[in-house]
Amino acid sequence: MTTPPDHTTGRRSLPLGNVTIDDDFWSPRREVVRTGTIPQQERQLRSGGQFEALRLGWKPGDPNEPHIFWESDVAKWIEAASYSLAKTPDPALDAAVDEAIGLLAGAQQDDGYLNVYFTVVAPGRRFTDLRDTHELYCAGHLIEAGVAHHQATGKTSLLDVVRRFADLIDREFGPGGSAEGGYDGHEEIELALVKLYRVTGERRYLELSKRLIDARGTQPFYFDLEREKRGTEGYFSFAFPDRPKEVQRFREYTQSHLPVREQSEAVGHSVRAMYLYTAMADLALEYGDDELRRACERLWHSITEKKMYVTGGLGSDPSIEGFGPDYDLPGIGGYAETCAAIGLVFWSQRMALLTGEGRYADVMERALYNAALSGASAEGTHYFYGNPLASDGSVHRHEWFGVACCPPNFARLLTSLEYYAYAEGGNEAVVNLFVAGSAAFSLDSGAVRLDIATGYPRSGSVSITVAPAETASFTVAVRVPGWAGGEAKAEVNGEAVDLASAVAEGYLRLQREWSEGDVITLELPLAPQRIWANPAVTEDIGRVALRRGPLVYCLEGVDHGVPVAALSLPRDSAFDTEVDEDLGIEAVVADGFADVAPHVGGDGDGDGDARLYRETPPDSRPTRVRAVPYFAWANRGQSTMEVWIRETAR
Repeated sequence: MTTPPDHTTGRRSLPLGNVTIDDDFWSPRREVVRTGTIPQQERQLRSGGQFEALRLGWKPGDPNEPHIFWESDVAKWIEAASYSLAKTPDPALDAAVDEAIGLLAGAQQDDGYLNVYFTVVAPGRRFTDLRDTHELYCAGHLIEAGVAHHQATGKTSLLDVVRRFADLIDREFGPGGSAEGGYDGHEEIELALVKLYRVTGERRYLELSKRLIDARGTQPFYFDLEREKRGTEGYFSFAFPDRPKEVQRFREYTQSHLPVREQSEAVGHSVRAMYLYTAMADLALEYGDDELRRACERLWHSITEKKMYVTGGLGSDPSIEGFGPDYDLPGIGGYAETCAAIGLVFWSQRMALLTGEGRYADVMERALYNAALSGASAEGTHYFYGNPLASDGSVHRHEWFGVACCPPNFARLLTSLEYYAYAEGGNEAVVNLFVAGSAAFSLDSGAVRLDIATGYPRSGSVSITVAPAETASFTVAVRVPGWAGGEAKAEVNGEAVDLASAVAEGYLRLQREWSEGDVITLELPLAPQRIWANPAVTEDIGRVALRRGPLVYCLEGVDHGVPVAALSLPRDSAFDTEVDEDLGIEAVVADGFADVAPHVGGDGDGDGDARLYRETPPDSRPTRVRAVPYFAWANRGQSTMEVWIRETAR
């Protein structure tokens, strides 16, 4: 991996093999992905036709026409499987991955092109509908898979395939190429090309990523030019019949309404935006591009201050799977696609690497533990596409989707958690997430291992044992979450650390001469906290959300005898916690009230008053309110759910 320029923080994530995760919270979930999720997704890809399509046997008139997305589904599954293989050898899985790679290699054309749809369904039309047909999106996921497979296994079989494809794209999108000046409608390849550059050292891949970023949103608008040349409205004209009349809205949909360095508001499709912003941060790091960095910071403010759900979910408008206006964050009617939360994890990590600021890792943690983790069921085989913050009881996870981007995205995130937990740069070892295990760093002063012991997020105690190869001076930077609110405590070898002076930009930075066996301890407050929304979020006025550490909580109807919308929580109620052994989590409990219809008759044993309206208020009866972590909801059957709870003054 290349070293970033000196004028950045110089941070980079650790190689996968340098990190061992042995964590009570994450290890069981990762094992579920290894033993349940990845095999189930392989079965879906085989039965759904994705594998078979790569044999190029489909002909017009045949059923199950290959879809424009299918390579991306296969690629993300390969990526997740590769990360899993890096940690746990599995001959059967290894053989299945090799089979998929063989099919991809067999489907690749002589010039390096690789996309089944444009090979057998629409031959001769490659790179003519970049706005709609996801060619470069699929190429990006293939490149990411090739890089991951090589880094995890040492093999080059898929890396060689994707390099040939990337070389073709470089030619076709370069001077005199058929798509000169073009860029993709669904961003993804840009961040993938940075990864390809870092693993191969070939700078032309980095330069191609920058060309695609620089071209985006410039005038004349490329998508207008290709539509005129093509003579049709594009692949998705059936889904967007109003697109010719809503030109600006649909330019924003693909973030191509302005050059990226001029963008200030997050608009359009939220997953596309996350992948674009991730690449922008990557390029800002590689090139020391202050304009790109400032654009990222403006867009970050737009999202985290005006458009992000309390869970870290993104995208409130289902009609575009994307961002609505500022402060428009509906609960039941929202969207919050799993892939968008995963994309926010990617972007947050890159911003933390770029700036060295802990506030970005705070958001990474929020999205990871809440909006992303909720994307799959406890047994790892059913999935949410959207992650609403309220449900009338009709919402449940599905085994698969016709557009199956979210399931393998979830799998590849959890199997690559190592990349997000730690970072290094110069003479600094960085702890971003509190995950038990160990991490090996290569610092200017020499090799260092950190051994982390913690029960996080069930416990706020974190112990970090420092083990340098030899006594040396360096910095250990440990994130102190913003939600800790100044109540965190730290010690080094039993001596208290003054956090007021030692914490900078969200990290406890401990620079000293370290010897083997030195111990850093961090105590984080995990008392449940109330959170209130800005009153501009009108749907949440008079409501409160609950948080314990990194976890956002919700109410489920399965825990109460009434729909959760009938529950309320007094502002002065005290909180307790209780262990839910079935879910393996801490529930938060408090005294609250339930609104119910008055009983008919004087003995209190009659049926509730069924009248639609009445002149007397409902009975407000004391009840125990029980909240569970948002990520765990919908694992005990369908029921009502709310994150934002009605609040009363008493």
